[in-house]
Formats: sequence, structure tokens, C-alpha cells
Amino acid sequence: MKRNWEALQQTNEERERIWRKTRSFAGDVWSRFRKKPTAIAGFLIIVLLVLFSVLGPFFTGKSYSEQDLNAANIAPRIKVFETPDGNGWLYITQSMKLLRVSAEGDFGEQLNKLREDSERQMLIFDYEGSELGLYYGKKPYLVVNPDTLVIAKSRRIRNRDYLLGTDSLGRDILTRLMYGSRVSLVVAFVAVIVNLLIGILYGGVSGYLGGNVDEFMMRIVDIISTIPLTLYVILIMVLLGSGLSSIIVALGSVYWVGMARVVRGQVLSLKQQEFVLAARTIGSSTSTILFRHLIPNAMGAILVTATMLIPSAIFMEAFLGFLGIGLKPPLASLGTMCNDATENLRSCPYQLFIPAFVIVLIMFAFNFVGDGLRDALDPKLRK
Repeated sequence: MKRNWEALQQTNEERERIWRKTRSFAGDVWSRFRKKPTAIAGFLIIVLLVLFSVLGPFFTGKSYSEQDLNAANIAPRIKVFETPDGNGWLYITQSMKLLRVSAEGDFGEQLNKLREDSERQMLIFDYEGSELGLYYGKKPYLVVNPDTLVIAKSRRIRNRDYLLGTDSLGRDILTRLMYGSRVSLVVAFVAVIVNLLIGILYGGVSGYLGGNVDEFMMRIVDIISTIPLTLYVILIMVLLGSGLSSIIVALGSVYWVGMARVVRGQVLSLKQQEFVLAARTIGSSTSTILFRHLIPNAMGAILVTATMLIPSAIFMEAFLGFLGIGLKPPLASLGTMCNDATENLRSCPYQLFIPAFVIVLIMFAFNFVGDGLRDALDPKLRK
């Protein structure tokens, strides 16, 4: 019988060789992180939101504080009425004015008002020498000829000038949303950086020194934790006044408590390991052991905790803005946009839903990334 297979000759070196592809720690973390679809989706959402908030205002051509009361409370999709000559469209504003609108959804000039016919509940406007009637009863509509009461044809088109509509002061919601997202991300990232610096230093020193020092330092943490977080932040905001810097100081001075506890727990478990004993044996100083051995080995838990703190800080900033103690007008944040939208919730619900949706999107994105980092940084999951 003919043999189609040949025996594989192996040397002792080949038998001892590790055939698995070698990877660095960062490469191993990325390999596990990218296998989780929700984590990748959250990371992409964060990148898009950063680009949206940083680069977006350069393309809209509008300012977050620019007001146009004639264009107040215009929805993303608007109802327009055909002009008598059929060459354009007219839009009825909430203040009962007529604006020219192109077929593509671009706004033009305002028509001149001639008089008011109170008996028929009409406002008479001038359109290229002819009269137009605007009925302002329960449901406003346009009358082509006030004498014959012929109602103009209507349709709904996309608002191209204001893609997401305008608020009660005629400000572009899209531009304000970009600035609001920028403020939320800046507050979150700066607060987390401050928390990392204070929490790592405080928790690391407490956990490594132990004894009476640890007891004293942790009692301070317990005292701060007994005060409700929201009340503590509001008190700081009242003392320092409204503004972006006050929000950052308020959040940065409170959120480090959770980080300090996490770092302390990691240091307490790691300082009993053999590599710490070896570092002490060769005469390494306390700062060297803490910052070159213990903290780097606890970085996995630290990064996960920091990622989870970001959505909490964003929600707190939005909550303060919603209460009216956040940024000063006309600065925009997601919380202040929600606060402004409550006045017209029944007639213009989109003004509240849009910033609320962005808040939810940011929180979900950072939670997904934090969940992915937690699994990626766990060495037990390496296969």
C-alpha cells in the first residue's frame, strides 16, 4: 500500500518552541477589546461625537447665541403654503408672520403686513402687489384671496436652513447641540483627569502606608461620602457662582472619592506580592515602589473606573444645567438646552428630545467602552 504521508521530523528546539504569536500588553488588550462589538460601537460613537462637537460649528455657519425671533420654534420639518403665482412657498411663524421659503427649504425675506381683519380673524399681507390672508384661528392657514377665501395648497418640506429646528429665541438647535456636546465632553474629561490625579495619589498613599494613616485618611473619605453628592456640588456652585470653571471645580472636588477607594483596595492587595518585597530588598524608596510598581499594576482597575466616571460626570453637568445653576446664558450645554425646552414641551417636543437623546447616547457609549475595557484588561480572559 502506497504511503502518501511522510513523518514530520522535529528537533528538540521545535518541540520547546512557543508557536503562539507574541503580543505586547497593549496589543493583547486591543485584541480582546475589538472582539466586543458594543465596545467598538461605543468607541466609534465617542470619536464621532468629538468630531461633531469640535469641527461641526465650522460648517453650520451659525452661532450658538445668534437670535432671530422671526424664526423662533421652527421645526425640522415645516408646513408651507404655495404662493398665488406658484413660484414659491410661504411659512407661517408662531408670531403670525409670513416668511418666503424656497422649494429646497431655504428661508427668505418676510412679507409686509398691510392690515388686520378682526371680523374674519385674518391678517392681510402684501405679496407682489396682491393681497394674501392669514387666518389666525385655532388652526392657522393661508388664504390666497381674502375675498373668495380660497385656501392655498400646503405641503411639508425639510428645513434646510435649520436642520434640527430652532428654539424659542430663534437659535439654531444644531449649532447649540454641537457646543453643548463640547461642554459636556470637556467637563467630563477634565473632571476625570482631576479625579485621577487626586484619587490615585490619595488612595495609593493610604493603601501603601496603612495603619493609623490609612484609618485617618479613609475617615475623611467617609465624611465626604456621607454628604449627598448632588447637594455637595450645588453648594460649591452657589459659593463659586455659575460657569464652566465652577462646574469643573465642583465635580473634581467630589468625584475623586470613588477613585481613591478603588486605588486603595488595589494597593492593599498588591503590596503583599513578591515583587514589592523584592523592591524593598534592593532598597527602593516608597515613592518608587508606589508609582513604578503598585500604581502601574493597578492601572486596569483605574482605567475602568475612570471610564465609568465620565458618564456620571456628564449626567451631573446636565442635571445642574437643567436646574438652572449650570452655565450662564447664552452659553449652551445639553442640560441648559433641556431646561429651555420645557417651556415649549407640548408644542415643540423636538427641542427636548434632541439634547436628551445626545445625553443618553454619550452615557451609553462610555458605559460600553468601560465594559469593554474591564474585560480587555482582565488577564484571566486571555486565551
